Amino acid sequence: MNFEDFIISPRSFKTESWQIGNEISKDIKEDGIVLLFVSDYRGAGGDAKVQDFTGVRKEFYKLSQLDFEIPVIDLGDLVSGKSVEDSHYILQEILSACHYKNAIPVIVGGSNDFAFSLFSALNFHQKNINYTQISNVISLKQGELINEQTFLSKILGSKNLSIKNYHHLGYQKHLNEADSVRLIKEVQFDIIRLAEMMNSTEKTEPFFRKADLVTVNCDAVESFNEPFSMNPQVNGLNKREICAYMKEIGLSDNLKSVGIFNYNIYSDNQLNHQLLAQMLWYLMEGINIQRSHPKEKHYEIFYVLIDDKQYAFKRDVFSNLWFFGDDESIDNCIPCSRKDFDEAKKGWLNPRLMKI
Repeated sequence: MNFEDFIISPRSFKTESWQIGNEISKDIKEDGIVLLFVSDYRGAGGDAKVQDFTGVRKEFYKLSQLDFEIPVIDLGDLVSGKSVEDSHYILQEILSACHYKNAIPVIVGGSNDFAFSLFSALNFHQKNINYTQISNVISLKQGELINEQTFLSKILGSKNLSIKNYHHLGYQKHLNEADSVRLIKEVQFDIIRLAEMMNSTEKTEPFFRKADLVTVNCDAVESFNEPFSMNPQVNGLNKREICAYMKEIGLSDNLKSVGIFNYNIYSDNQLNHQLLAQMLWYLMEGINIQRSHPKEKHYEIFYVLIDDKQYAFKRDVFSNLWFFGDDESIDNCIPCSRKDFDEAKKGWLNPRLMKI
C-alpha cells in the first residue's frame, strides 16, 4: 500500500536548533516515535473532513528537544476513507508498518473507536495484550457497526483478539450505566474512578507499567475557556495531571502504541493547542527515559506476614518501582506501589494483588 495516497504531508515550520521541530522527520524510522493526526469523527456522530492541525504542530515543534535520542516522525494527516470501516482499515495498515520497524505509533485525533484499530493492528504482531484506557465513560454496547459506544465490547468480546489485562482509569460514576461498571468488575478487570487519579500518579502508575497499548479519551480531561474535547466536561483530570499521566504512559516497559482521541479539532484556542502539544512532549519524555534504563535489572525482595501467610514484594533498585510476587521472572509479578507494600505491613493486602 502506498501511504502517500492516504496521508497529507505536514507543513514545515522554522524552528530553533534546540527545539524538537528541528529534528522531526517525515519517514518511519526504526525504533522511532511516529505521529499521525486523524480527523475522522464519524464514530462519535461527527464528520470526516480533514482538519488543520497546524496550531497543535506549531506549539509542539517549538518545545525543547532536551537530550531526547529517539527519532520523532510526523507522518502528517490521515485522509479519511469513504466509510468508517475504510478509515479503520487504512489506519491499521499504517500502524502495522510502524510495528514492523519497532516504532511506536501515536495517533492524535479521531473518535475514541479508533482504539479498535490500534488494538487490532497490534494483535497481528503479538498476543496477550495489556490494554489501559483513560476515559470518563465505559460503554459496552453491542452492535454491528463500530463506533465509540461499541468498540470496547468488540475488543473484549472478540475471539480473534487476544487481551491479557484491561485497566479502565478515570471513569465518573454520574456519567455511566451501572450495568457497564458492574460487568467490568465481574470479569475482574481493573476500574479506577477519577477521584483516585487526582493529585498524584502513585496509585495508578502500576496500571501503565506493563501496558502494550494505552489510549486517552480527551473527554476525561476537564475543559477550560473553550472545550478541550468533543464532549467537554466540567470535571476531569486537570492540565498538570494529564501531562503527568502522559509521562507515566511513556515510561511503560512494553509500550507499543498510543492513541489520543476525541480532541476538539475545531478549537482555535491556543491554550488547547498548547495542552495537546505538551501532552505529546511528556509522552516522549517518558519514552526517552524508559529507553535509557539499564537492560539488566536488580531487585530487593521483602517478605510480609499476614495471617500466618507469607507474601513477597520486590523493589527495582534502579527505578524504585514495586512488584508483588515471588516468581523468579519479574514478568510474572504484579506491578504495585510502595503504598501497597506499606499497607501489607499493616496487615491489609490489596485484593487486586491476589489475582496472581
